[in-house]
Amino acid sequence: MLARFLPAGTGSRNALVLALCQGLYVCGISVDLTLTGITGYQLAPDKALATLPFALITVGAAIVTVFAAFILGRIGRRAGFAVGSLCGATGGLISVWAVFHSEFWVFCAGTALIGAYQGFAQYFSIAAADSVPAAQKPRAISTVLAGGVLAALAGPALAAVTSNVIPGVMFAGAYLLVAALALIATAVVLSLYRDVEPQGLPQDAAPPRPLREIIRQPIFGAGIATTMAASAAMTLVMTAAPLAAIACSYSIEDGSHIIQLHLIGMFVPSFFSGRLVQRFGVWPILSLGMALLLACAITAITSQSIVAFYAALFLLGVGWNLMVVCGTTLFAQSYHPNERPKTQAFGGLLNNVAGSVAALSAGVALENAGWSLLNIGMAPILLLCLVMILRWVAATRRKGPAAIA
Repeated sequence: MLARFLPAGTGSRNALVLALCQGLYVCGISVDLTLTGITGYQLAPDKALATLPFALITVGAAIVTVFAAFILGRIGRRAGFAVGSLCGATGGLISVWAVFHSEFWVFCAGTALIGAYQGFAQYFSIAAADSVPAAQKPRAISTVLAGGVLAALAGPALAAVTSNVIPGVMFAGAYLLVAALALIATAVVLSLYRDVEPQGLPQDAAPPRPLREIIRQPIFGAGIATTMAASAAMTLVMTAAPLAAIACSYSIEDGSHIIQLHLIGMFVPSFFSGRLVQRFGVWPILSLGMALLLACAITAITSQSIVAFYAALFLLGVGWNLMVVCGTTLFAQSYHPNERPKTQAFGGLLNNVAGSVAALSAGVALENAGWSLLNIGMAPILLLCLVMILRWVAATRRKGPAAIA
């Protein structure tokens, strides 16, 4: 019945379906963002391992992302996205069992499967971009990301509400919610999504280029450097933020609200970020996104008040959104349709490696260096990104100022 209310054009229809899937995914993953660090701390035999279950979400995504790209190319995105969401449902159920039995390592297996779900879900925005012409790609990407807005509002609240649903077993109900949301996403994608040939560059019939040739393009370097920097910086700070807040004597509820505001910052700008890119171009909006990440770091370094935590994580979310929309727009223009699986697999691997290193480093950095120095760690990440962006800008300006997207 829902299909009757979707637009007739397959590209636009798929963008809206994937926005709904994105919302269900983000709502589920936000439970892990809110509770997994705390659950890991309670279950870990060594408290230094407290952030390991959370980090394994990113590690699981990094391992699966290459396989996911080829699975999506082989069996189609409709079936492939269903496989991914079923991984999420299984991970949620394993997490429930682990919490019931206080099994830390089983809990790690559950969060790793949630990471596998993330490995597939990260292709939602790329799938939407591939379904439309180049001029519409920013809007398609931002439409999918906008699907996370309701989840950003509801996810942490649902995590708090469902944490005590099962008497005597803290957080079991929340992870059961993760499984249920993933199962709903499976039903949505199987019933409403339609596989479609990607809209791409006119060289469709040309032989695919070697991956090394694609990688050497300045537009590829700028796109992937931007998404990698956004992933690494956001994961580094977000993973540590709830534990840092608790270390500053704030409550678990405060940590939940910090993540909730962060998620709002991540997804609410999607209602206008695509339009901003279309109107002003990639370079100005990308510069704004990087400036917001720097503002996040400065805010976190200068104060550890609860207001500073809220402000820093909100700025981090908005900066991440702008950088992801810009970076994905550039990345999606760096390959021809017949080069899609290998290029997206490689790009997804790089993004998840960056996020994995950041997530695995967060706990150690917070424990040994503290919250302020952890935020300073964003500076070299953004500097390396800026080098690749300037390389792209210089190469594009040689073709004329109008060529800069």
